[in-house]
Amino acid sequence: MDQIDKKILNMLQANARVSLKEMSAACYISSPAIAARISKMEDTGIITGYHTSINREKLDYHVKAFIMVQLEPSQKSEFYPYVQSIPNVIECNCVTGEYSEVMEVVFPSTGALDDFINEIQRRFGKTSTQIVFSTSVEHRGVKLSE
Repeated sequence: MDQIDKKILNMLQANARVSLKEMSAACYISSPAIAARISKMEDTGIITGYHTSINREKLDYHVKAFIMVQLEPSQKSEFYPYVQSIPNVIECNCVTGEYSEVMEVVFPSTGALDDFINEIQRRFGKTSTQIVFSTSVEHRGVKLSE
């Protein structure tokens, strides 16, 4: 991966809808060359998808929280498909420490969040939850040095 590929990735991470023409002008190569580089990065798995950022509050998802779950290793085969099936779970990570899983979730209300936490506790065990008041840094890409 060279400096041009890094510049293309930085531009796509800033705006996945950036035009080939804009990238071409910024990178000083033709639009077909940009398209070929993007295709190669998709084929090799460097680019894994394109996403739309939304304002969750405007869609009535007013509560964001992090839920930590204490799982036994034997529970993972049931837990992973379960959380994958819940659209309110926007990310789930296996981590070190007292809790083995950390989920980022969004819900319309604290009542809906409470219902979900109760279901997790009933099915899988101990949890700890932190409700987010504000977010100082939103999800973002990795800025590559060009």
